[in-house]
Amino acid sequence: MSPFPHLNSDQRQAVIATEGRVLILAGAGSGKTSVLAYRIAYLLQSLKIEPEAILGLTFTNKAAQEMRERVARIVGVKLAKKLTLSTFHSFCMQLLRKEIHHLGYTNNFTLYTEKEVRRIALQVTKNLLEHEGELPSLEEALKKITQIKNKGLNSTDLEIITWHDQFCQDLYTRLESCLCAYNAVDFDSLLSLSVTLFEKYKMQMLPYQKRYRYIMIDEYQDTNPIQYRLAELLSARHQNLCVVGDDDQSIYGWRGAEIKNILGFESKTTIKLEQNYRSTPTILQAANAVIAHNQNRHNKQLWSNAEQGELIHLFHAPTELEEAQSVIQRMIKLKRDKKIPWKEMAILYRSNLLARSFELALMQAVWQKQDNWVRGIPYQVFGGTEFYERAEIKDLLAYLRLIVNTLDQEALLRVINTPRRGISDQTLKILTEFNRKSDISLWDLLEQIASPLSSELKQHLPHKALNAICCFTNLITTARDQFSNLSLPEALTWLIETIDYKKAIADEAKSEKMRDFRWENVMYCVDMMTIYEEEKRLNKQQEEISLSDFLSTALLDQREEFTHTKKADDDHVNLITFHSAKGLEFTACFLVGIEDHIIPHEKSLFETGLEEERRLMYVAMTRAKEYLCLSMARQRKKMGKDLTTNPSRFLLEIPKQLVKISSWQTI
Repeated sequence: MSPFPHLNSDQRQAVIATEGRVLILAGAGSGKTSVLAYRIAYLLQSLKIEPEAILGLTFTNKAAQEMRERVARIVGVKLAKKLTLSTFHSFCMQLLRKEIHHLGYTNNFTLYTEKEVRRIALQVTKNLLEHEGELPSLEEALKKITQIKNKGLNSTDLEIITWHDQFCQDLYTRLESCLCAYNAVDFDSLLSLSVTLFEKYKMQMLPYQKRYRYIMIDEYQDTNPIQYRLAELLSARHQNLCVVGDDDQSIYGWRGAEIKNILGFESKTTIKLEQNYRSTPTILQAANAVIAHNQNRHNKQLWSNAEQGELIHLFHAPTELEEAQSVIQRMIKLKRDKKIPWKEMAILYRSNLLARSFELALMQAVWQKQDNWVRGIPYQVFGGTEFYERAEIKDLLAYLRLIVNTLDQEALLRVINTPRRGISDQTLKILTEFNRKSDISLWDLLEQIASPLSSELKQHLPHKALNAICCFTNLITTARDQFSNLSLPEALTWLIETIDYKKAIADEAKSEKMRDFRWENVMYCVDMMTIYEEEKRLNKQQEEISLSDFLSTALLDQREEFTHTKKADDDHVNLITFHSAKGLEFTACFLVGIEDHIIPHEKSLFETGLEEERRLMYVAMTRAKEYLCLSMARQRKKMGKDLTTNPSRFLLEIPKQLVKISSWQTI
């Protein structure tokens, strides 16, 4: 009788294949976590391997903790506690605490955050200004340094072609000198210093090679060159290295992961886990058909013993607004007819920018809860900040609130020096202290200061602050007139341009990508006003169009209702990016914005990223257990303009017999 009757034959083979280099290709939903847990249990109980000889490495503390808990349920907590199951970075931290003195540090080194490293880099940059021409973005330079470290290279290994490269090399060299002088290590250096230690001081590596006789690495497709090198060094003595992963789910090339690590892994034994325990055969057949178009992959075919399941739903809406509304109506129908809870439904998208229209549609949705009609569906955004909680949107809304109501002191304090206009914290302190002692509002106080009449308070404020206050009060007064005389989108555009908010974002953004992302959020706020006015006119409610109505009806009221209901254990719809959805599963998934230049992303069309985009589509499709819906919009707003879109080329790779095409209005 099999010692693991609840495992399938491939899973059992993976559990007992303990010797040599083993590659376990674990397809989506194939039970790899259970396999790893039973593999460790088999080593401990059947082969009597001491727990101290087993090393398990993964990428998140959550995954490491889940693995430990699963093993503990099989072998007991006491034995499981003796195992070394951790992330790469946690393992290297413990290693360096004992051995880093060989590299010129002391063992009580400090781990610096990215912000702390950036502050040092800013100081260092001041000494590198002798280069001619424009300095490269500091964030881009730091990103390049991270890439170099993750490849296991030193500053001297950087190829110097332009003076920008020379700047990066100089910055890297001086940063490392500063960190060493401060006895500090940054996050990326935990791995690179560990590899340097093992390669430079081989005697220090021997105890670790002797101790860890059995090494397992989860999510191996996500490893970068330095993690690959570390694994090879640790396993060199016993050669019992088991790597588990799925090349079809390698979606982090943009942050340094190299799919060639799993594609080129030299193994004594290769085992494929292809039986899926998550999705219906219909969903699996569609996902298999899409991923089969990739050239660089191990051949795998996911399959399931479950019932065939319903066809994949597909619809094409006229605009992103109708797409969002149609998706929400389908979700309401699933909840009503199939009793699927909100928390078992997910809206998945390639870019966070696509979440906005769905957040708005969820807040405005009307649905029946028991015998009552309810406005607003609770939701939670994963992998990013909710749209209305983003700093740039809070800034703009604060301006709009102040324009509508100058007594809104919270809004006033948020924008009085945003963007920076010369009103210091000390000036604000003087103003708020005087405001607390007086009977007038802070806005009225500002107007008094800005007036030509004399004021006692003017004597306590610097000349620069007085000018800035005059400009600020004039701005808000003029803005009131603009919002009275222009359309809302035109007035908001005037405000954004007048305060030069684009420059403010550029000055604050940590990278070009973040700058573009934040600016697109600002432009979408203009788009929301356009949509608001279009809806009002469509419903023949032109007379109600106003800034006050926009804030209260379309945004803030519904948002506040939702905020109070959103808790971790609440029943809520999940809004999540394709990347963040990896490892999760839901009964019903709605993949939205399935259009060329979104998925695949427009940048992948000009680079070698098309296959990774297809893997991303595959990952998103295989999150669905029973119900999968794909949607598009014929027109989508981008940077304030209506653009015509084309369906994603990946849709053409799904067999027609697996798809049910419906009108966006057909629910």
